[in-house]
Amino acid sequence: MTELDPTQLLAIAAEWSHWAAAPPSSVPRDVVLPAELRPDLALAIQGVRRCGKSTLMTQLMHRYQLDRSRCMFVNFEDPRLARHLDFSVLQALVTVFEQERGPGCTWFFDEIQLVDGWQRWLRTQLDRPKDRRFVVTGSNSQLLAGELGSSLTGRHHLVELYPFDYAEFLRVRPAASVADYLEAGGFPAPLSTTDGDRLLVGYFNDIVERDMRERVAARSTMPLRQLVQILYESAGSELSARRAAAAIGVTDDTAALYLDAAEAAFLVFACPFFAWSARKRSARNRKWYPIDPGLRRMVVTRTDADRGKQLECATFLVLKRRYRDVFYWRNGGEVDFVVLQDGRPVPVQVSWEAPLERHQKGLDSFFQAHHDAGEAVFVDATAFADGLPRLPGSRS
Repeated sequence: MTELDPTQLLAIAAEWSHWAAAPPSSVPRDVVLPAELRPDLALAIQGVRRCGKSTLMTQLMHRYQLDRSRCMFVNFEDPRLARHLDFSVLQALVTVFEQERGPGCTWFFDEIQLVDGWQRWLRTQLDRPKDRRFVVTGSNSQLLAGELGSSLTGRHHLVELYPFDYAEFLRVRPAASVADYLEAGGFPAPLSTTDGDRLLVGYFNDIVERDMRERVAARSTMPLRQLVQILYESAGSELSARRAAAAIGVTDDTAALYLDAAEAAFLVFACPFFAWSARKRSARNRKWYPIDPGLRRMVVTRTDADRGKQLECATFLVLKRRYRDVFYWRNGGEVDFVVLQDGRPVPVQVSWEAPLERHQKGLDSFFQAHHDAGEAVFVDATAFADGLPRLPGSRS
């Protein structure tokens, strides 16, 4: 493998960095960040493609009052780096930048999971800190979170980034309604163009191709797209790998592999059955929810109004941001979501307008089965617009 010379490395970095001019203004993100960037602790940002990870990195310069001339940005999807994606390029970037700017710099490495051996290299940097700070991003939960969990135990702060929530969406479209948000979704770039739907279709195809197909080495993207389409259309309903396999014409094991890939690419989130017993949870099928209501609208084949289902999907995303675990429950009645508040299960029911009879029936059954449950939370369009009740124990 040939190496890039220092001049070439700096030229590539210059196109990604902001040495000559400050980055353009952008919508502030509502994420919990550490109080400071530390040389012994990497900041890792993970999330679906195009949700704003690179933009958040530029915002960190202001957040931590960094000198942008001492901040290097590199996106490892740059085709000029395609033949140099091993840990030696990381060391070369650090060396050449310090030779020019001196110690005490900050490196922002975008899509670092593409670099072979990056985990071990970064671990050595953090184990023997030299006043260097590192921020890394990735678009695949298993590649980034899994490797960080094993190779960088105790050496990272993980931030999960999503497309805009409703409050962030209003910073772009202040006069918009909840219905507008459910239709447009929260991917940043499509909100600022008249061609937003075309961008969303491109995002979907790109994620399936690059983050699903490449992961499972599938010969065609067609069954992968069909699987995600089924997940989006059946959002809020239990779905087994066996049923998905029958629908797209693959084996049960292959369908399970594809489901894992869709979740790892952040296209969907699993919502397991609520039970205190892990065995009982695993015995029930999971529900699946999309990463974004706007992306779901572009993928599903139905053309009729689907506001109630879209609101349920958006509510799941709010709860997912606030709580690490979100469940559903069904036994003689159904509860849309269950979250844990100070160790007590709290049922959450969602409907576009007033709660329906089935919502109360589900709650009656749930309270009979869980006498220690907290007070139920009802979410309609008005409550969603107001931000949902903020329960103790949430992460934000």
